[in-house]
Amino acid sequence: MAGTETGPRSVSGSPHDLAGLEAGLDALDAVRVERTPFAKVLLHKVLPPVTAVVLVLVVWKVLVVAEVTDAYKLPDPSAVWHSLKELWLRGTLLDIVWTSVSRGLLGFAAALALGTPLGLLVARVKVVRAALGPLLSGLQSLPSVAWVPAAVIWLGITDGAMYAVILLGAVPSIANGLVSGIDQVPPLYLRAGRTMGATGLSGARHVLLPAALPGYIAGLKQGWAFSWRSLMAAELIASSPDLGLGLGQYLENARTDSDMPGVLLGIILILFVGIAIDLAVFSPLERRVLRTRGLAAAAR
Repeated sequence: MAGTETGPRSVSGSPHDLAGLEAGLDALDAVRVERTPFAKVLLHKVLPPVTAVVLVLVVWKVLVVAEVTDAYKLPDPSAVWHSLKELWLRGTLLDIVWTSVSRGLLGFAAALALGTPLGLLVARVKVVRAALGPLLSGLQSLPSVAWVPAAVIWLGITDGAMYAVILLGAVPSIANGLVSGIDQVPPLYLRAGRTMGATGLSGARHVLLPAALPGYIAGLKQGWAFSWRSLMAAELIASSPDLGLGLGQYLENARTDSDMPGVLLGIILILFVGIAIDLAVFSPLERRVLRTRGLAAAAR
């Protein structure tokens, strides 16, 4: 009688089995990026913030009706709407917003041009990192408004002072974001790049920067936030007719005139611009980077 086979089965299989196994692994690695239905986008992306805004307005209106404080301290939402409509009818609303937005974007572009090579240098050169790393961290924690008096003394109440404050606030954030992203790049990527001849500037362009993109983009988002905050601080303190009327100066003028609806309108416009730039520029860029790395669920 033939004995039964009790030993382990062979792990080798037919070519058909191996092909099926490879196909299964490929299917696990593949990420399906499907277009999100409009109804789902409306439900999960649009409805929550709209609901939050409506709730804020309702609470605001209830506080006004309940007269929790004097009317000149907390005006009715309709008074703020009237101030907005008045600016629009006078044709000055877009000019005020664009004066600040153009300064902020130009200053951020300059900070990007300076912060990126500085971050690469600090991340890859040990001596530079030891010398400048703590300084960049300290500058990042320093309130941007602290630079306004010095910038005004150095450059006067000019656009140059505005841009200097933006650079001093944004460059450390961009550089530190890139350093953090590069620190998280697996060493295997760098060795593979060197093996293929990607060294020096070529390695930075084709290996380091692409691999460090998530941290770099986080630094860019924070850099824009610092740029916008720095600019508003500079416009509030160093206001002058020669600079044109921006959002910060509009807010300061409303405070001087004890125009509380104008003050609240200025705050709302500043907040709106910051959110709009993030939603229009940085959020889509962040989602695209996550999707290219197979993190489609996190990018939704």
